[in-house]
Amino acid sequence: MKIAMMLNPNPEPTWQLAKQVGVNHAVTNLSRLAAGRPFTEQFLTEVKDRFAEAGLELLVHESNPFDLDRIKLGLPGRDEDVEKYCELIGMMGSVGIPIVCYNFMAVIGWFRTDMAVPARGGALATGFDYEEIRNAPLTDAGVVEEERMWDNLAWFLERAVPAAEAAGVTLAMHPDDPPVSPLRGISRILTSPDACERALELQPSANHGVAFCQGTFAAMGADVCREIRRFGGRGRIAFAHFRDIRGTATRFVETFHDEGQTDMLAAMRAYAEVGFDGPIRPDHGPTMEGESNERPGYENLGRLLAVGYMRGLTELL
Repeated sequence: MKIAMMLNPNPEPTWQLAKQVGVNHAVTNLSRLAAGRPFTEQFLTEVKDRFAEAGLELLVHESNPFDLDRIKLGLPGRDEDVEKYCELIGMMGSVGIPIVCYNFMAVIGWFRTDMAVPARGGALATGFDYEEIRNAPLTDAGVVEEERMWDNLAWFLERAVPAAEAAGVTLAMHPDDPPVSPLRGISRILTSPDACERALELQPSANHGVAFCQGTFAAMGADVCREIRRFGGRGRIAFAHFRDIRGTATRFVETFHDEGQTDMLAAMRAYAEVGFDGPIRPDHGPTMEGESNERPGYENLGRLLAVGYMRGLTELL
């Protein structure tokens, strides 16, 4: 396993903090730096080289590089969008960025109903309660049925997976977070381990795997270690998010990595058993004393604590 951190594509003190806690691999969201600037091989090379100069190997572009709702909803313009997406995959392969993490949550992406749930020692965590939004009004997209989403995912993968194979890049599919459906009328389809399996089988390929988000699988009610073995035993985990929760899909709170409902040492052992050697990063650390909570889940102290915890767990494998 390669312990990584989600880092801003622009150099900042967190890069040095990552190195100081022993992290040598980076995950980033390239679209934050692009800001409307077209993706080019030169641009991607500059970002990758900047990380390398800091002693960090860039392994993953995480998050959609631009709005993919026309693809997810099957709207006019999706052909243009998927062409741009496949071009980016090709450029990533050319410059040596091996993984792109995508999601298929339409209109409403990662979602929480509370960004400041009191946690251990006065820290702040994020939480979700479906009852608070069960009767929320529809979005402008109206009602989006599950089969429409499945059809659109199949259409996307039919084009993106061959592009990934040609480029030597792996697509890492992040499940829906939270894994409940619908949200304001929009169906969420990647809400169970079996649904993730179905999505992989739409385009069976070594270049299409799961971004195994432990917290999301825990919220599904799944046995996290069993699912690591299920997907990882066939080499279908491309990338992993190390995080945890307490609760269920309809009501949960995120936790410090050492106090949730998952046996995290057992999870680490499961990754080792299946020979997972990809990037794994801590995700959604609580906001700690002295931090502003302007970036819930992505302030520094909780994530740095998680890296130390992860490194300690690996010593027990």
